[in-house]
Amino acid sequence: MIDVALLSVIRRWHFREGMPIREIARRTGLSRNTVRKYLATAVVEPAYPSRISPSNLNDYKDTLTSWLFRESRRHRKQRRTVKQLYRDLVSIGYEGSYDRVAAFARQWRASQDDAKRHSSKHVYVPLRFAPGEAFQFDWSEDWVKIDGVRTKLQVAHFKLCYSRAFFIRAYLAQSHEMLFDAHYHAFRTFGGIPRRGIYDNMKTAVDKIGRGKQRQVNKRFYAMVSHYLYEPEFCNPASGWEKGQIEKAVLDARHGLWYDTPSIKSLQELNLWLEERCKILWQESAHPEFKSRSLAECWHEDVAEMMQVPPAFDGFIEHSKRVSSTCLITFEYNRYSVPASFANRVISLRVYPERLIIVAEAHVVAEHARVFNREKSTPGRTIYDWRHYLTVVQRKPGALRNGAPFLTLPDSFRLLQTQLLKRHGGDREMADILALVLLHDEQLVEKAITKSLELGEPSKEHVMNCLSRLEQPQLPQLVTPPPALMLLTEPQANTARYDNLRRTRHEH
Repeated sequence: MIDVALLSVIRRWHFREGMPIREIARRTGLSRNTVRKYLATAVVEPAYPSRISPSNLNDYKDTLTSWLFRESRRHRKQRRTVKQLYRDLVSIGYEGSYDRVAAFARQWRASQDDAKRHSSKHVYVPLRFAPGEAFQFDWSEDWVKIDGVRTKLQVAHFKLCYSRAFFIRAYLAQSHEMLFDAHYHAFRTFGGIPRRGIYDNMKTAVDKIGRGKQRQVNKRFYAMVSHYLYEPEFCNPASGWEKGQIEKAVLDARHGLWYDTPSIKSLQELNLWLEERCKILWQESAHPEFKSRSLAECWHEDVAEMMQVPPAFDGFIEHSKRVSSTCLITFEYNRYSVPASFANRVISLRVYPERLIIVAEAHVVAEHARVFNREKSTPGRTIYDWRHYLTVVQRKPGALRNGAPFLTLPDSFRLLQTQLLKRHGGDREMADILALVLLHDEQLVEKAITKSLELGEPSKEHVMNCLSRLEQPQLPQLVTPPPALMLLTEPQANTARYDNLRRTRHEH
């Protein structure tokens, strides 16, 4: 066998140095006919035909190939194994081994996989978007230290398809109310609403995936889309490349933005920092296509084509809850108090990202800051509002001594309670004082209690007296008339005139 290097030496000896074929054959050990054959042609890279080894399978390759193709189109649980195909070949006259059939099947499947990798399924068309045409959205999970505690966050990512301006906002969950809140803050930051929104098939937006582009969209999500007047568009399942801009934005944020977070005390503080940081990066980042322009410069073109942002969508999620006999409802492992008049009744709970609103009889009857319980193994928290139990202590004043809701009373209220409970009937007196907040301004009641404590010997009558003084309207100031309106004879106060009137009446 001759290789490229040896052929190069032979050609140089003969054509450049004039060495005869006999001498070349002696030096290389090749026959003269072989040397003469290679010198007679212009071949500089010797090639040998692929070796074809005779096999008993040669006469059955076409049949086996058709069978393998047929089985590949079936469901994987209904496909025949290679051993079964081998037995079928034996039944029609094949006399070779099973190993040869298995090797052929492996080679055929490898060639099919290679063809799929190079097919049009893995070839993409570059996309181009007009200003204000579309935005892309996606969720990601990231970890940040908040007030010294490493916290898992669900992060909403938005990106305008033309200018590539992006927006990030963090939450503790991926529920509907978080999704709606994120959209409002993104549109507010972008300064407008594009004509289309591109999403994957997230559960908060799509209830059921149909054939092709058919989707059964969540009604609450559709309500938000109708409010903001844009068209939602959903990618094919497992086709992240259809919204590749936002996929890259998630990766860039994970490897860059989250490493620069300062010391954060709360989630609200983090979101304010993220919004400002995004705007700064718009100024500093060059557009990937228009490299001489920044994202902020291209963003102005987006704003000119986007719709003005309307008031925020009222993106709450509503649940029906039954109030317990202790005036509590349960939501996400935590308990929240409700006014006692709705105990043992069904109310409506409206869930927002940061607060819970309790509605009954078409009126808002209570509101609480939302509490997130990250550790499901620990008991949830109970959030009381002592005002919700005032009608109960009017009937049961003894509950003031150990009532859990009243542990959250203001300091002045608790100091007054400590002094009153030392007296006989002090619990009833304290219950009446607490009831004053139902009819009067709570801040004035607290000032009246503080005033009565400062004067010593506080009581219900003393507190009410101080409260009435605080609520008295201020006396009008004396008006000084101008000189032109001065009276020539000023009226004099003379109380003796009343005595004259009485004397005159007795005389008659």
